[in-house]
Amino acid sequence: MNLDPESFTTIDEYIAMFPSNIQEKLIEMRSAIREAAPQAQEKISYRMPTFTLHGNLVHFAAHQNHIGFYPTPSAMEAFSNELSVYEKSKGAIRFPFDKPIPVDLVRRMVLFRVAENEEKAKRKKR
Repeated sequence: MNLDPESFTTIDEYIAMFPSNIQEKLIEMRSAIREAAPQAQEKISYRMPTFTLHGNLVHFAAHQNHIGFYPTPSAMEAFSNELSVYEKSKGAIRFPFDKPIPVDLVRRMVLFRVAENEEKAKRKKR
């Protein structure tokens, strides 16, 4: 697995670098995010799959034993009760490979971030 930033430029290329069982998890994350934010743009940022809408929306990435999901500290705080069963840091959640991705939770967190970014964009226009 080569995570050199020059080795991939799209989310498809990023996902393709991993074994099939990890690819399935990454595709599931991507699909959940895409469902919640179909208007968001995809790119690679910070060497991770990233969705943007009026700025960064969320990132995700495969690690040694988990999928990292990076929805910003504000989303982490808003969903702190539901996130209590996961390992996390200020701005990241670790979804272990041996457990299902909580797709509904991911979708709701992305919707929260969409609303947050759209509100921020409206305030900038004023």
